[in-house]
Amino acid sequence: MQPLLLRTYRRVAPYARSIDRNAKHDRPYTLPSFAPKPVLDTKHIRQNPGLYEQNAIDRNYAHVSKNGWRILELHEQLVKRQRDALELRQKNNAVEKSIRRAANGGTSSRDDLVAEAKSMKAELAEIERLERDAQVEMDRLALELPNLSSLSTPVGAQPKVIGHINGDEPPVVFKHAAKSHVDIGRELDVLDFEASATISGWGWYFLKNEAALLEQALIQFALSIALQRGWEVMTPPSLVYSHIANACGFMPRDQNGETQIYNIAQDSEKPSLVLAGTAEIPFAGSQANKTLHASDLPLKVIGPSRCYRAEAGARGVDTKGLYRVHEFTKVEMFAWTLPPTAAEGSNRFGTEDETDSQTDQVFEEMLAIQTDILTALGLHARILEMPTTDLGASAIRKIDIEAFFPSRLAIDNGYGEVTSASICTDFQTRRLGTKVKTPPSTKPGWPHTVNGTALAVPRILAAVLENGWREAEGVVVVPECLRKWMPEGMMIIGPKGKT
Repeated sequence: MQPLLLRTYRRVAPYARSIDRNAKHDRPYTLPSFAPKPVLDTKHIRQNPGLYEQNAIDRNYAHVSKNGWRILELHEQLVKRQRDALELRQKNNAVEKSIRRAANGGTSSRDDLVAEAKSMKAELAEIERLERDAQVEMDRLALELPNLSSLSTPVGAQPKVIGHINGDEPPVVFKHAAKSHVDIGRELDVLDFEASATISGWGWYFLKNEAALLEQALIQFALSIALQRGWEVMTPPSLVYSHIANACGFMPRDQNGETQIYNIAQDSEKPSLVLAGTAEIPFAGSQANKTLHASDLPLKVIGPSRCYRAEAGARGVDTKGLYRVHEFTKVEMFAWTLPPTAAEGSNRFGTEDETDSQTDQVFEEMLAIQTDILTALGLHARILEMPTTDLGASAIRKIDIEAFFPSRLAIDNGYGEVTSASICTDFQTRRLGTKVKTPPSTKPGWPHTVNGTALAVPRILAAVLENGWREAEGVVVVPECLRKWMPEGMMIIGPKGKT
């Protein structure tokens, strides 16, 4: 694996607002007192405003590209005010000494000195207020910036193919034989989109009969692969505080203004809650305001959860059926790792000979688990190094794996994303207050976080149905690796009476 090299240093997501998908206006969201306090490296930002400007442009965050320059400007103003405040305090101390000396002298002179002291204290109070306001504004501007990008990440919108799974070329599928999982599911009575549209709307679905069993088999299979590598299993809650989601880089709206998160309606005085779009959020939050020990890292967890996405896309072939939905089951991997050791002032996120960092090793392990799962399922796929415009706010690097869907031949030659893996360095831990003790140093540092999809059920299920479809027999062949979790080792799914 290539070393972890950064094109930029890091990025931030705003905590300012919480989104109600049905509201006409965003309502202000105030952080509760128990929320983690972000600790941002504004020093690095103001020392490299040009770097952050270009990074924001590269990642489609042009609207915040000048934030680094504004932070630099505010800091210069802050330093000047601090010098002015120091001079005022020195003058004020001198005046107070004069007041004490004048205590036995004329009252006129003393009254003038007291008036001068009061004036300076009022001026000091105003300077201190401006200092606080400047610090708050610098933090706000920093929180809007995305993380920096790895040098492995292509600049622009075009991903780079870096490998394949189960062959370099997809299987040959004639157009007349490329049947959609929607049609297969309806024919075999395993999927129902009509009933879900009646009760929930477009983007929802029922898994029935063998499809519901396959969901459970896929979950167990994915967990078994990770358990063999020593991962801990954990099932997270679906509801999380808005500030936890934001700290992980999941903003209520993306950079294009599209709603991403379902907000839970409740008493306005209570902290805002949202439905988690991925287990990455509650997993990351599970260590908020905690200090880990270096000997406990890497800390690797995996677990299934229900995920909720407000943006399911416009209707069309690209989003047909199970491909893009509002609610789904996903098995997620998440890990905390030791940050690379580096001298103060150097690139703390990696150097050319830093190929064996703990972060790199865990990232590589996640990719291996994803590859093992897709290989065993018999799905052809391609591995992509994703470009800057495709990275979320927290990631410095992201690799996607796209499986082949026969019904999507007209869209990107049949390929569609089924997994992703990202390195987020200390973006999330700085915002969640997650620290790490690394003896002999007495000062805690910030661990890195890495996340990856082990298996997202709807898309994998769709790929299994389409690639396992046998037109002549009218059945779907169940991948061998799943049969141990299917009733009586079920080998095929067909019309009732033929399974």
